[in-house]
Amino acid sequence: MDKFTDDIGSVVAQIPDGATLAIGGFGYAGLPLTLCDALCEADRRDLTIVSNNIGGEDRGGGRLAREGRVRKFVGSFPIAPVFTEQLMTGRAEIELLPQGTMVERLRAAGAGIGAFYTATSVKTSLADGTYPSRYDADGHPVAFMAPKETREIDGRLMVLEYALHVDFAFVKAHRADRLGNLQFRLAARNFNPAVAMAAKVAIVETEEFVEVGDIEPDDVHLPGLFVDHVVLSEGAAR
Repeated sequence: MDKFTDDIGSVVAQIPDGATLAIGGFGYAGLPLTLCDALCEADRRDLTIVSNNIGGEDRGGGRLAREGRVRKFVGSFPIAPVFTEQLMTGRAEIELLPQGTMVERLRAAGAGIGAFYTATSVKTSLADGTYPSRYDADGHPVAFMAPKETREIDGRLMVLEYALHVDFAFVKAHRADRLGNLQFRLAARNFNPAVAMAAKVAIVETEEFVEVGDIEPDDVHLPGLFVDHVVLSEGAAR
């Protein structure tokens, strides 16, 4: 099945208001900027964004937040002034996750694992139900993250974390072929494979489009099985 298309608008149009969208990238490394811009142009709103960080204010998740399109952020680093202001005035919500927990929850979703135990966040506000998830217009907490189930395993207290399934994923690849097989470049791989595997629909932008067989089998970092659509990054040559 040929998964490549030139029509990025029709691909992004599948994403409805209120969708849960995972975005790959660590900072700007491996961040699917072209897809995020296209989503803004499609005027989608009330989104739940799952990502390591909200991003800079001009591009990526940061642009989505700046334009008021993010209802909830699920991730590790929400430290963008525009999102913080929205959070503290009741216009957005948050589920704060340790970085390793976030990626393992995504990986679990892709691997068919329903839940797992981890010692990370034990006896902290992230696990005991005291971390605010929503504020009122005056900055007072009005809702909190749910307390996590705990269990002692091999003498250590653990918290239960559930697989993190998402509706859609935006992925940035270095090279992609028609079947959706992907190759990432260095640190730009980061969370991209995990978000693709956790999604019902994975949409990829690539810096380079190649024919089937041009990526050596050992260099395929994510098989096309997990990919639904491939488009070219802005400025990329086909």
